[in-house]
Amino acid sequence: FFCIARDAAEQHSSFNMSEEDALVAAAPKKRTFRKFSFRGTDLDQLLDMTNDELVLMFRARIRRKFKRGLQDKYTRLVKKLRAAKKAATGGEKPEAVRTHLRNMVIVPEMIGSVVGVYNGKVFNTVEIKPEMIGTYLGEYSITYRPVSHGRGGQAGGKFVPLS
Repeated sequence: FFCIARDAAEQHSSFNMSEEDALVAAAPKKRTFRKFSFRGTDLDQLLDMTNDELVLMFRARIRRKFKRGLQDKYTRLVKKLRAAKKAATGGEKPEAVRTHLRNMVIVPEMIGSVVGVYNGKVFNTVEIKPEMIGTYLGEYSITYRPVSHGRGGQAGGKFVPLS
């Protein structure tokens, strides 16, 4: 008798589960976007912060760089990015600004800009996204071609002596 009651309960619970599955599948799925936050601070708040408040959120190496003072070349780059963003109309991307400053720290003001970062040979185009805050421009422009082992040479890798 106990076994029969358990089977009936399992059938009943599986019936409820299939109803719930049908309801969930019938409901239209809404796309939810994850709100970006840098170390617990929203993007809007980051943009409103002063440089001193923002620097406190960066890691030690970058804090030291800002504490020792930024050279004029870094502020010039930010001004060029600001001007390119202002010149862009509507929803199109701004014009790419080329730079050799691979050690430039990405700050919230640069978000949405397009930067051509020099890798020693060419300028790689990088679009600045919120996830890049607190990193260097050079991290997104690789300076070497990764080695693909076992691709070149003779097929099969056999040694063919010269006759």
